[in-house]
Amino acid sequence: MSGPLLAPDERLSRVLVRTVPDAVTERLSDLGNVPVAVPVLVLAMAYSVRRCRAWAPALTAGLAMALVPAVIVPLKEWTARPGPLEPWAAGYYPSGHTATAAVAYIGAALLTGPYSRRPWPMAGALSLTAATATGLILRGWHWPLDVLASCFLCIPLLLAVRRAATRAVGD
Repeated sequence: MSGPLLAPDERLSRVLVRTVPDAVTERLSDLGNVPVAVPVLVLAMAYSVRRCRAWAPALTAGLAMALVPAVIVPLKEWTARPGPLEPWAAGYYPSGHTATAAVAYIGAALLTGPYSRRPWPMAGALSLTAATATGLILRGWHWPLDVLASCFLCIPLLLAVRRAATRAVGD
């Protein structure tokens, strides 16, 4: 692999990896696991349907989550980037855990946010997504660009959720 960002990405990773105890970074990374993140989205979907009596926002969020592997897996196979601590393994770019966390937590905030008078749903979602990404980088399971790319790849999915949620609340 080559490119202008590869060397700085690897340098940054070497500085950051294992600067925090593994027990901490593993727990942060676990926030991006499907059994942890997806139930949060499912609860937000149910809450959204109950509050606005419209299925479109919840179904859009569910579809966004279902599309995460459809977007991430082909890119992993195409790039075949090795991991920071496992140079013999491939498929680390982009980060599926980061994408799962972003779509689950931010999607949940987009579904529940219109019914809250405080900004905490989005602040919490961004914090959980950032914690996941940080844990993955500090543990050495992903390069910094792996998690950054996942965040950017999730933007169109989350914009669709936001649009559906905004339309349902406006109706």
